[in-house]
Amino acid sequence: MAKSVTSLLIGAALRDGYIKSVDEKITDYLPRLKNSSYDQSSIRNILQMASGVEWDEDYADPASDINTTPWNTLEMYEYLRNKPRASAPGEVFNYNTAETNLVGTLLRSAVGNNLSTYLSEKIWKPFGMEHDAYWVLSEPGGGEFGGSSLNASLRDYARIGLFALSGGTLADGSKVLPDGWMAESTAPSKGNPDYGYLWWLRGNHVYAASGIFGQAIHIDPKENVVIALHGARDVASKQEDWAQQRALFAALIDAVGQ
Repeated sequence: MAKSVTSLLIGAALRDGYIKSVDEKITDYLPRLKNSSYDQSSIRNILQMASGVEWDEDYADPASDINTTPWNTLEMYEYLRNKPRASAPGEVFNYNTAETNLVGTLLRSAVGNNLSTYLSEKIWKPFGMEHDAYWVLSEPGGGEFGGSSLNASLRDYARIGLFALSGGTLADGSKVLPDGWMAESTAPSKGNPDYGYLWWLRGNHVYAASGIFGQAIHIDPKENVVIALHGARDVASKQEDWAQQRALFAALIDAVGQ
């Protein structure tokens, strides 16, 4: 779910002036990817999982990109820069865990600081989170897929949802995110009407941070409800599990409404 928190931090970086626009090219911030398929891709494109660069996210296939990519940052750059282009940027949705790491390294380049410090200064401390959290990079082996994760308490996952629900407003009324950022972030994208800027969209303005194995932050602005869920399923991603989870959220929101 770290990807959705990174989306919040991209908004903070825009408000702070570190990033000018999501329509800037990612190679403006990640020059190691110049002269590759990523030359044409914008920040908006990778936020929407629509870079147009070829990628295979099949968790069950040991030969897929998700299972063979080196997660050391510089080695990952070299792996990605050799990937061919599969479609025009912004046109086709293709879920790509490695590109969530690109969003993170782009943000780090823009703000001149690491993500955990920027998160702590912009959101974690000002919004009054209850406990420390840990931002970690999953390494190859150890039974984990690559990518980054944000390890936090369930209550603080819920508080992340409340922060998003507030539009990025702190208790004193000050704004961390640009006006309208959450609406923009949770608008359907061209490549996938169920995906925004690293947020999954559930219809009727409901959106969610969602991770494999079942962890989630489910946000329903209309009902003013946030549901946080830790998860540790046996299978990373299975349709029956997602259907049960959606049914759980619907039942909980219905119960709250009554």
